[in-house]
Amino acid sequence: MRPPSSLRPPRRSSPHPAERPSLTPAPRALRLCLHLLTAGLLALTAVRAESAAGTAMAVVTGAVYAAGSYLPPVRDSRRGAAVWLGVLGASWLVLLWLTPEALWVAFPLYFVQLHLLPARWSLPVVALTAGAAILSYVGHGATLNPGVFIGPLLGAAVAVATVLGYQALYRESERRRRLIEELLATRAELAAAERHAGTLAERERLAREIHDTLAQGLSSIQLLLRAAERALPPGSPASGHIERARQAAQDNLAEARRFVRALSPPDLVHGSLAAALERLREPGAGSDAHGPGGAGPRVRFSVSGTPVELPTPYEVALLRIAQSALANTVRHAGASRAEITLSFMDASVTLDVVDDGKGFDPASVGRPSSDGGFGLPAMRSRAESLGGTFTVESAPGQGTAVAVSLPLPAGV
Repeated sequence: MRPPSSLRPPRRSSPHPAERPSLTPAPRALRLCLHLLTAGLLALTAVRAESAAGTAMAVVTGAVYAAGSYLPPVRDSRRGAAVWLGVLGASWLVLLWLTPEALWVAFPLYFVQLHLLPARWSLPVVALTAGAAILSYVGHGATLNPGVFIGPLLGAAVAVATVLGYQALYRESERRRRLIEELLATRAELAAAERHAGTLAERERLAREIHDTLAQGLSSIQLLLRAAERALPPGSPASGHIERARQAAQDNLAEARRFVRALSPPDLVHGSLAAALERLREPGAGSDAHGPGGAGPRVRFSVSGTPVELPTPYEVALLRIAQSALANTVRHAGASRAEITLSFMDASVTLDVVDDGKGFDPASVGRPSSDGGFGLPAMRSRAESLGGTFTVESAPGQGTAVAVSLPLPAGV
């Protein structure tokens, strides 16, 4: 007898889970044991039946049981499996009416019913099956004794405990499997985020190095060559060589500045620093500037003074400090409002980020943040690397003000 496939694990091509014939997939060994038990009991019933009708009905019941392998509705939908189970139960009731030996077939039926039907249906159906077995045994004239009642009821209790226990273990296993998959996915996302952050940090470091060393060196060479050219007498043969050298230095300086721009953050590539800071007001901009799902404080941005074009390292430092300060406001301050102010003065540029959150004790913050953002020491390091100052004013319950001031380089 081929086992009905409705007792096999649902296939990947099965319909929606609500239509799948089995609540939980059963291991192959358990299914095989159940099928062998059913086939053996039906064969025993057919042999011990006292009439040809009983034998024939045992064969019919076995055929109905095996039909689950070949009927697509039974394989593909829970509704089809329920109809098949109803036909199987009806054939078993007829067999039970013809011969009391069919009583023992109730035990594998308990497992099939519990496996295919939801709990709100399977438990009443199992109780009815046990009651039908007891009534049939009594109806065939058997002597009443405790075993008549204890046997079917004990078998039903064992089946219920076994199947429900297995389903609970399966659900727990699935929950742990999904949790492991989520942890692996989260770890992969964190690794990707760390790689991306490391890439951006390295790009910014290279931009600063090129600006502070190569670009400044080429600019100095150009100035020295220009001074040497003015010191030579008019018409000197060396003037042409100096002019070509100065032109080469100028071309290489332009190339170095192009590299610096290419290594700058994407927010600064197609716009000014003010525009990049303005975009921090938008949900999802910057470093989680508006928190999960766009929730966070209302952010206002303003510019004071006359904007001037800043060197790329200045723009990068101010943008990153603003992103970090605003991210800290969202994550820790519980603020309802925040304000970003960019101020251009005669000899310096200043950035202020102020919120009305719960505040904190600045003296208690002594190390970089562990949440993946820039901590206060990292912001201070950025400002001081460009010769600027970084200050934090805060107290518990009084909000926070972060200010960074960078001296404007000569010629800006």
